[in-house]
Amino acid sequence: MKRSTLRKAVVLSAASAALLSAAACGSGFEEPNAAPSQAPASAGPADLQILIGSSGEAETKAVNDAAAAWATKTGNKATVTPAQDLAQQLGQAFAGDSPPDVFYVDASRFADYASVGALEPYGDKISNPTDFYQSLRDTFTYDGKYYCAPKDFSTLALVINSDLWAKAGLGDADVPTTWEQLTTVSEKLKAKDITPLALGDTRDRVGAFMVGAGGWILSPDGKTATADTPENLAALTYVKSLMQDKLAQTPKQLDSGWAGEAFGKGKAAMTVEGNWIKGALTNDFPDVKYSVHEMPAGPKGKGTLSFTNCWGISAKSKYKEQAVSFVEAMTTVDQQMAFAQAFGVMPSRQSAKDAYTAAFPADAPFVNGADYAHGPVNAPKMDSVLADFDTGIQQLGSTEPKALLERVQKNTTAALGN
Repeated sequence: MKRSTLRKAVVLSAASAALLSAAACGSGFEEPNAAPSQAPASAGPADLQILIGSSGEAETKAVNDAAAAWATKTGNKATVTPAQDLAQQLGQAFAGDSPPDVFYVDASRFADYASVGALEPYGDKISNPTDFYQSLRDTFTYDGKYYCAPKDFSTLALVINSDLWAKAGLGDADVPTTWEQLTTVSEKLKAKDITPLALGDTRDRVGAFMVGAGGWILSPDGKTATADTPENLAALTYVKSLMQDKLAQTPKQLDSGWAGEAFGKGKAAMTVEGNWIKGALTNDFPDVKYSVHEMPAGPKGKGTLSFTNCWGISAKSKYKEQAVSFVEAMTTVDQQMAFAQAFGVMPSRQSAKDAYTAAFPADAPFVNGADYAHGPVNAPKMDSVLADFDTGIQQLGSTEPKALLERVQKNTTAALGN
């Protein structure tokens, strides 16, 4: 989802294939669009199996502590297992008809799971479900059903190197709020021999410009391809102009593994990244001074992307009622703030916004992005389409945006079965 999006694509695709083949082979899943099979409820205390994709020791400890507190309070048991490779292990568990009761579901994988009946659609059973940001609720809605509670989220924002900014004679008034201003300030930086923008060359970064132009790859209901539109053409044409004029350069061009690394090395004055860049800069480039700002608005207003997981509950679980109780405990404002303090995530509940921004004021631009963010592509069987789109974006400097969008439109339409 973050730095390793491309590296994970092959593994995720394999896990998705295992999951979808499980449905086809009759291992307990229904065909797409069928109602999830119902497992009989188990009497007595639950022994919940929780599988998480942990970011590290801090997250593992925080989830373990929260699970232990819930177990003590309710008289149940909860065993938390940090996965070595979450997508792969989930794919294997589902294919083997032994899924965990509760597990992290990456937004980019959600539709694959929901489409084969693997998930219990419990979203509206959580207290105050509309308190979760609408963009996150939309991300975990499939065929009109709100499936699972968002665990936390990240958005993209514009990150500026304070020293390079000042070196170019720029101040607070020069922070760009529109695409036009982004171009202007980038030209000023380039004139001072400073690379203006380090930009990841995948849909997970360039897609923010598509949203700002009023476009996206799919219709809101996820059933129709909308790639080949004037809005998306405007976005890719703008990004291509930045690349051709050397106002934006890719991580590879800046001899870096990802844009945050290039930014940390001082190879660019700006980058477009999520709030995970905070930890990376603190750990790897602690002397870099920077500020965070909302994404410059495009022709149709502000646009950004959100990245999130939900607490998935298996449709095969014997402990669905207890699993919902567990998720309820994990998504209270107090617990989400405890997670934020422990390992730096942003709460998915709107009612936690004031507490979060008070504790982390520099992160306000990331949180504000939730109001206009777009989640990942919300349709199954899109892996190869999106991988091909990324390949096209990586060749954008020498590719006609219109031809690329026509190809994405054709491939998406085929993947959707239209």
